[in-house]
Amino acid sequence: MKSIETIATVSKDGKMTAQLPIDIAEGEHQVVIVIDEQSLTETAENKPKRPPLKFSAYPVGLVSENLTFRREDLYGND
Repeated sequence: MKSIETIATVSKDGKMTAQLPIDIAEGEHQVVIVIDEQSLTETAENKPKRPPLKFSAYPVGLVSENLTFRREDLYGND
């Protein structure tokens, strides 16, 4: 017995389509289906929006005063 958690799409006529791992053998299988009463789109609509995270700047300074990252210093004049 194998337990698989995946997302299925249900059409208006009641047909369900789901993607399974490729190691499942082709043919008929006995399955158990548990349906959450709220669809994923309903859950996403009801979820409150969080403000974006704010990170403060941390000054690290230069590694060395002699170290520059100018193009000429990195690649030369070629």
